[in-house]
Amino acid sequence: MTYAVSEPETIAIAMPDGARLVADVYRPVGAGRVPVLLMRQPYGRKIASTVVLAHPVWYAAHGYIVMVQDVRGRGDSEGEFRLLVDDAADGAATLAAAADLAGCDGRVATYGFSYQGITQYLAFAGARAARTIEPAAMAVVMAPWDIRNHWAYEGGAFRLQGGQMWAVQMAAENARLAGDTAAHHALRSALGRLCGGFHPARLDVLDAYPQYSHYADWLADDPTYWAARSPSALLAGQRLELPTFHVGGWLDIMLDGTFAAYQAFRAGGQPSRLKVGPWPHLPWGRRAGGPDMGAAAGAGIDIDIVGFFDHVLKGAEPTAAVELFDLGTRRFVAFDRLPEGREASLFLASNGRAAPTVTDGELVPEPGGAGTDRLVSDPWRPAPGFGLTLGTPGGYVDRAAVDDRGDVAVYTGAPLAADLTISGPIRAEIHVTSDRPSFDLAATLSVVADDGSAMALAGGFTRVPAGATAGPVVVDLNRTMMTVAAGKRLRLSLAAAAWPAFMLNPGTGVRPEEATFADAQVTTLAIRHGAGAPSRLVFACLE
Repeated sequence: MTYAVSEPETIAIAMPDGARLVADVYRPVGAGRVPVLLMRQPYGRKIASTVVLAHPVWYAAHGYIVMVQDVRGRGDSEGEFRLLVDDAADGAATLAAAADLAGCDGRVATYGFSYQGITQYLAFAGARAARTIEPAAMAVVMAPWDIRNHWAYEGGAFRLQGGQMWAVQMAAENARLAGDTAAHHALRSALGRLCGGFHPARLDVLDAYPQYSHYADWLADDPTYWAARSPSALLAGQRLELPTFHVGGWLDIMLDGTFAAYQAFRAGGQPSRLKVGPWPHLPWGRRAGGPDMGAAAGAGIDIDIVGFFDHVLKGAEPTAAVELFDLGTRRFVAFDRLPEGREASLFLASNGRAAPTVTDGELVPEPGGAGTDRLVSDPWRPAPGFGLTLGTPGGYVDRAAVDDRGDVAVYTGAPLAADLTISGPIRAEIHVTSDRPSFDLAATLSVVADDGSAMALAGGFTRVPAGATAGPVVVDLNRTMMTVAAGKRLRLSLAAAAWPAFMLNPGTGVRPEEATFADAQVTTLAIRHGAGAPSRLVFACLE
């Protein structure tokens, strides 16, 4: 049953310190007393996560009061915007106020995408700390559980291009709201000059207007900064007894956060649901990652969110606990719980020319004789970030041309004798040394077809600082699920850079975020494999 929805009512809620936060409230006409669905976001409440979700009117028509609030210092809300500083306390106060809205049955659930997912976690943490009303349920779409490691950094390396783009966007809006037209114009104009200049990790315009940006704090990488803002730290050690629905995408940069939060809340014993589609962070759709993934990929998740809330708040029938999109069959597969596949390995082998060719390096079932490939990285022409979560372009691209580069070491397996379903964690364990004190390692898993195209499937990046302990370098690749058809081949590609997704490692031992282009050195990696150094690709496969 659906309802007509009244025109939104704009209200202001006073926080304990007196700041008034503004929200729009949408009510289903004639629905009686119903739960509230709350979204708190920093982009202007009229947007309301509509980049990937249906408009609040659609949710209200399904029998919920919907409240969308501007967080402190954004939109029409009063106070100073401080990135994720006030959202625990403000979120807790808003939950309590929402429960008292006219027509509310006393229960407040939360929903939203990305930043609006973090505000859900923080409101829950704030309510726990204040011992006030907690959410009745949460639907969190693509959000980090650990702000540093599930968003800002990967493998110890700052996500340069994405980090700069978002910092400029947020700073420009802060300047606009402050009435600083000159700063707003300068920041908007800087979008075309990212990752440039003598010091690529710095951006002159952000240095010129530090009062509007969090960027310097993210580069400084102070552990206490992250702990004060991360749901994983604020809720550490607590039993998370709350029904939750977690939505992720195989191409989402925050996917690890989706899985980490799902597992944390599932351990709390309340109904927890997980759905992962073939999408990047945005946009979504059946072609969002490049190839057409079919109608199911284009259907969105609004019906799933309402179905989850109907189940936990209104007693409707439950849906599948876990749904994962198979990139090979191009459909969602339902499970009772997150599947745990059998671990399998393929080992690196070559005759020493895996870097200058794509024909020499192999992935084999068992370690072979000892061998070494040498890969030279030139800072004047670094290997690009290409495909998947952070590449330019991103998505499920054909990376065969990138694999042809001499600064990419390529290892390709034999044609598969039978279909193989990869599902779960993937990692590369590489015995590698460098002629420089520090270096980076990027790894990409691809599926190679008969025509030589290589569809990027999963990727990862890690930073190896000076003085790192001996042993293989482990690169965690993004999770995925794909049934790889018989006759196709798996390929692992290794590089010492993924520019401009990540800052170039100068090789000197200095933090790349503090280095300049002039500091960067030509770096040679020695990739050992076979006897005594069994470098390998490790993945989980379903029987």
